[in-house]
Amino acid sequence: MKTLLCFGTRPEAIKMAPLYHELQKNNFEVKVCVTAQHREMLDQVLDFFEIIPDYDLDLMQPNQSLNELSAKILLKINEVLMQEKPDLVLIHGDTTTSSMVALASFHMGIKTGHIEAGLRTYNKNAPFPEEINRQITSRVADVHFSPTQQATQNLLQEGISSDRIVETSNTVVDALLWTINKIDSDDYKHPEIETLKNMISKDKKVILVTGHRRENFGEGMKNICEALLDISKREDVIIVYPVHLNPNVKDVVYQLLSGKDNILLIDPVSYPAFIWLMQQSFLIVSDSGGIQEEAPSLGKPVLVTRTISERPEGVTAGFSKLVGTDKVNIVNTVKEFLEKFNGFGNKLNPYGNGNASRNIIDFLKKNSLNK
Repeated sequence: MKTLLCFGTRPEAIKMAPLYHELQKNNFEVKVCVTAQHREMLDQVLDFFEIIPDYDLDLMQPNQSLNELSAKILLKINEVLMQEKPDLVLIHGDTTTSSMVALASFHMGIKTGHIEAGLRTYNKNAPFPEEINRQITSRVADVHFSPTQQATQNLLQEGISSDRIVETSNTVVDALLWTINKIDSDDYKHPEIETLKNMISKDKKVILVTGHRRENFGEGMKNICEALLDISKREDVIIVYPVHLNPNVKDVVYQLLSGKDNILLIDPVSYPAFIWLMQQSFLIVSDSGGIQEEAPSLGKPVLVTRTISERPEGVTAGFSKLVGTDKVNIVNTVKEFLEKFNGFGNKLNPYGNGNASRNIIDFLKKNSLNK
């Protein structure tokens, strides 16, 4: 089966990397096309996971609108599809790349498989535009690789046939375990990790922070920063914040938090360095979906700076807690965890155990998508 993997952002690359290697191990003819929605961050992941794209569309431009990006993806992926004529296109998650590649493949009668299918908030503005990207992709995909039982139920309720849904768990856990095994080995040295070791005090609780969601731009981002400023007054914490490059995030964060005690603002770090930071953290404050899925395997609680999440499994299991962007709520919840949290015991990660890629491969080897 000739298979084309298409992705464009760092999170997509992380989650598709173990699947790429599993396809190769099982003798699939596999090609990779990247749109490069995230240029520098994407390249770091490709290098770490040893993936060389066959096509690099390099479409990202400063201040590019979603409509401009969507139009470029449709136009350029058409050329790739015409040249490769794959039997199957595999796309991931909720990005503009995923929805536009799915649409282009549908237009050309090419089968598509959607990795991490079925996540929903049913609020088209939260997350924006990701919720609608997922729904568009689900309407045209031919097979849906759902990560959890809840995701499967969402797809069934939308009228998707059960024989087109394969519950696999999430490939991000595969990537996480692969990465931990690599960075924890005695012979692995990473310059960013060595630098971070010298910057972070070992006698303080590390609060790791990330943020990038569009719905939090403006007042929400300001509220989060003010909450972090309040929390940083504690002597027992250090806040480590790899700041997203988007000016809507970076400008506000540096204006409010630079030069403050117990707050370490750093540039975005590579994936292995970020996993190392997660390992060192006491808790994580983030609006990232991937972090909500990874953190349970590390035993780290995540305070989610959103009011709704398409990943409810972690919340239900107690690994994550929705805190929104209300300053008082963030501050009080962080303090509660700092003073009372002592681990999750033997709870298992609801997003998987590292077998997702193998589950996907097993399905593809046993099933025809020609119907």
